[in-house]
Amino acid sequence: MPRSAATFPDLAERSIFITGGGSGIGASLTEGFVAQGARVAFVQRSDASDFAADLGARYGNAPLFLPCDVTDVAALQAAMVQAAAAHGPITVLVNNAANDTRRPFEEYSVEDWDRAQAVNLRPHFFTIQAAAAGMKAAGGGAIVNYSSISYKIGDTGYLGYVAAKAGITGLTSGFARTLGADKIRVNAILPGAVLTERQLELWVTPEGAGAFLERQCLKEDLHPQDMVGPTLFLASDASRMMTGQVLVVDGGVVHSA
Repeated sequence: MPRSAATFPDLAERSIFITGGGSGIGASLTEGFVAQGARVAFVQRSDASDFAADLGARYGNAPLFLPCDVTDVAALQAAMVQAAAAHGPITVLVNNAANDTRRPFEEYSVEDWDRAQAVNLRPHFFTIQAAAAGMKAAGGGAIVNYSSISYKIGDTGYLGYVAAKAGITGLTSGFARTLGADKIRVNAILPGAVLTERQLELWVTPEGAGAFLERQCLKEDLHPQDMVGPTLFLASDASRMMTGQVLVVDGGVVHSA
């Protein structure tokens, strides 16, 4: 079970929708909500059938896997309709899907730039657009948008991604104001250097990991499971008067004080 120091009984039976919920941080989030007894649906471009079946066997509460490329907005919104039909109106939306492919800025084409926004920023807007009416009818809801500390620390090597992640916090602020009267809360999580399988396979070197760890106040590696508790908190009524906020979970690289 993903590490979580707390349980959130109000999440049991809630209808949850997660983008990119079959791998990396998203897989830990899916398991975390399943472990709380929530009704979880998630989209993933790659096949996550075995992952969903495994969770069903272990928890007696299988998530609904809906194959989908989040850059296809029509398919993404259709998947949300399927999720609501299966589990009831979506009252917790977690926008997690992302792609942090590295590319020197000199090599970006217009298509590369547009692709970065289509994966990392555009889905956040259109999932919220699709979920808002159902949340309002249900009496409220919680939206958690995954951003990144990359834009806070002036990261480089993937500037399309960095720009999109900055845009997510702006979108979070705007939607918090737009939807607050309907009791829909919108917050963002900014992870630090989370060691997902993808990161370890493609980008992380011992030297790079060590240098980043030196920047952290807490000298421990961040893992996908470390994102579960903060996400559950923002989804739960435990944070019922929090909206438009940015929660940094990076071991103490970015300081707000």
